[in-house]
Amino acid sequence: MYVIDILNIIYFYKNQIFMQKIMRHNILSVITLLFSLVLFGQVKPCDQYGEAREIIKDLDSIVSPNGIQERYKATVGGVQQWVYVRGQNKENPVIIFVHGGPASPIAPVMWMFQRPIEEYFTVVNYDQRASGKTYNANDTLKLKNTININQYVDDAIQMAELIKEKYKKKKVILIGHSWGTIISMKAALKRPDLFYAYVGIGQIINTRDNERLSVDFAVKEATRLKNDVALKELASIAPYPGNTPITRSRIIIARKWPQYYGGLTAYRDNSRYFFQAPLLSPEYSYQDAEAIGKGSLFTLSKVLSEFLDTDFKNIKTFPIPVFMLMGRHDYTTPSEPTAQWIQNVKAPFKKGIWFENSAHLIPVEEPGKMLVTLLNDVQPVCK
Repeated sequence: MYVIDILNIIYFYKNQIFMQKIMRHNILSVITLLFSLVLFGQVKPCDQYGEAREIIKDLDSIVSPNGIQERYKATVGGVQQWVYVRGQNKENPVIIFVHGGPASPIAPVMWMFQRPIEEYFTVVNYDQRASGKTYNANDTLKLKNTININQYVDDAIQMAELIKEKYKKKKVILIGHSWGTIISMKAALKRPDLFYAYVGIGQIINTRDNERLSVDFAVKEATRLKNDVALKELASIAPYPGNTPITRSRIIIARKWPQYYGGLTAYRDNSRYFFQAPLLSPEYSYQDAEAIGKGSLFTLSKVLSEFLDTDFKNIKTFPIPVFMLMGRHDYTTPSEPTAQWIQNVKAPFKKGIWFENSAHLIPVEEPGKMLVTLLNDVQPVCK
């Protein structure tokens, strides 16, 4: 999935030590921390979730004769990257899912939503460089000068080439979520020959537009609900983002209230259910999950300026079929710019699909509709 990448602001106030760490690293965009603190505020368990994790592992096992369930390290872009491949039938089309963040792997939560998709597609997830288990698999001193968007794009392309060759596929379907949409869009534009189609979830078209729309939404909701505390805090960062630096104190407020009003998960003022899900993951140990936070802190300051400068508004043509899955309530990466872009772009085929009961976490919020969309809209282009 996905899954983007936002830190539930509640956690900032539950652990001041980690807050101070974030301040020292000058993290200006909390959007990039979707998974980085999945275990934030938790007491390290003595495997108190082990029994439940084993049940999920057994339930999640693929036993069909022609199925595939693999987990391995592959050398991609000169570093070891963890790859997860799952599907009920190896003959099915292959999806490569590019997770959010940066450094927010989807592997710890794919057990929540992915199993039905695996009946019709072989799904490939990978922990990007400096993310999760990949962070633990490499020397960070060797990684530090390789953390940039172009390298992530090249990694995605090389991963697609590897998967295509290893599983003898003509092409693959490319799905990106949140931060992963930046990587995926660029990969599809650079190497369209590798992909049947591109699917964006929580698509980023222009980062600064997203920031403005997110805060505007929070102000509107706070005004409607007469939340004076929220209005006072939001007024303190206005105009946002404006022409002044996006400081850490501004971004904390800019994330806090849109999430509180359901901009991360629709109809919820928090997303604890999502951030705690890795505790039950059959793919991740507690130590693996701890690496998510380490990878985020390692990565964010290196890509932040590039992230804030992201702008796809000048992309008027797209070389392959493109689908945008848009959460009606997404005010983490607001959907309005994406809807406008998909309406105007020229492509061999294009479609924007609204998810009326979702915000930013579509694969978890409306997994049934996502599966139907993949089957009815995306799969037919895989010819």
